[in-house]
This record gives sequence, structure tokens and C-alpha cells, in this order.
Amino acid sequence: MSGIPAIVILGSSALKLAERIRAALGEAEIHGLAARGPTDEGGTDASFSETIPHLAELFAEGRPIVGICAAGILIRALGGALQGKQVDPPVIAVAKDGSSVVPLLGGHHGANDLARRIAAAIGGHAAITTASDVKLGIALDQPPPAWRLKDAAAVKPVVAALLNGARAKIVNETSVDASWLDAIGGGETPTILISERADAAADLVYHPATLVLGIGCERLTESDEVGRLVERCLAEANLASQSVACVASIALKAAEPAIHAVATQLGVPARFFSADTLE
Repeated sequence: MSGIPAIVILGSSALKLAERIRAALGEAEIHGLAARGPTDEGGTDASFSETIPHLAELFAEGRPIVGICAAGILIRALGGALQGKQVDPPVIAVAKDGSSVVPLLGGHHGANDLARRIAAAIGGHAAITTASDVKLGIALDQPPPAWRLKDAAAVKPVVAALLNGARAKIVNETSVDASWLDAIGGGETPTILISERADAAADLVYHPATLVLGIGCERLTESDEVGRLVERCLAEANLASQSVACVASIALKAAEPAIHAVATQLGVPARFFSADTLE
């Protein structure tokens, strides 16, 4: 999930509920329909005049949408804009009385988690309908933070087997706690492997973020040169880039573009430490 969630209300009567949801999410904006009367009583962050175009614009921006409205409004507004489950942002419908919170899109990409958080905050029911959550109790394509899938396409056949009654064989080559998978373990196939190895192979492979990549370089070294060196070193050590948790260097190198470029390439933070700390 990316982008700041937009809580969309169609009238001032939904403002109080929207404010409770915004407080629960921590970072969110309330968008109110201006034509339905005042919705800016100290609570809204933006207003709009036409509902369907505004929803479509938020969706196109990749913003998670929490609509305090009927699910049908969201469906009619966004139906023609859907691209696929891997790219569509989360969309959630919340009943005006707060009784139901329904993830309509992006269940395994943030919507289910958002729905649970919202329901807990407003005393409603999170109506989770994704099969793996309902039957298995976990979403294999949405692992815990700092766990990365080697191949997202491998999830579907594994989930299908588990939904048909199979029990997975969990193989953990690391010291990382993998108890979140206990509910589906205890069998022989499919095999789920937890590994830092680049050549790890199984029906489903997770790479936990356990490695710190230390980098030092001359001042203003070309980013491509450092990037190629990192790729070569990881390959020689047979370590998966997905298992890199952060890039680290001495504080004197905090302004080196190449180090920050590698961190960006790997999708991890860059951390810098004093010489005393690194000794």
C-alpha cells in the first residue's frame, strides 16, 4: 500500500465517523462533497463537487480510498478503472453507522489490514472475504514486515493446494521466527522455504530481511560502479538481495550519492554510524 488514505464522505453527517477513522489511521485525509452542505467543520482536508470523478482521480493516483457510503457507489465509480489485483490500491466501504467495514479491493495489499484497524477503532465488523484469510487465517502474499517473497506468482498454486486441504512443509534455514506460518504447517507438500540464499528453491520461498550491506567508497564514486560491485558481491556469496535489510556505512559517507542510490535500488534505508560505533 502506498499513498495517504483518503476518507471520502458525502455529507456532514459522516464527518464525526470520518474523524474517528482518521485518528485511528494516523495519516489520512478527509475529503468531503461540497454540494451536500458544510463538511469543513474543522475536520475535512479537501472538498470536491462531483463524487465519481473525484473517486476515479484518487484511484488513479494510487491512493487508498475509505468511502463512508454504500459499496455500490464505489463499485460504479471505479469499475472501469480496475487494472489488476497486484496494482489496484485498497478500496474500503464503511457503513454510515460504522457497523460494517468492507474491503472491496486490495484485500491482500493493505485493505484487509486497514479494515481491521478501522473496525477496531469504531466498534464495527471487518467483513473480510478473501479466501486465504477466512480459511487459512493468513495471507501468503502479504507476509509480515521485513519478509519478502521471492516470486509472487508462486503464491496462487500454493494457496490453492492449502485451500484444498493440504498442509505445508515449512523449512526454515534462518534463525528468524516463522511462527506466523504455523497455522498451515505440519504436512509434506507444498514446501515453503525461508532462506537468505539467492538460489533458494521451493514451491514458495520467503527471504527475511536479515542482512546488513556495508558499503565504503571513494568520494563521488559513480553509482553504477558501486551498484555493480554490490550485485557481484551478493552473487558470489549466494545471498538474496531481498534479504538485505539496510545499507550501512560510516557517517563520513552520509552524503555519498552512490550509497544512497544502492539503498534506493534495493528498496531499503541507508544508515550511517560513527567510527566508534563501527569498531
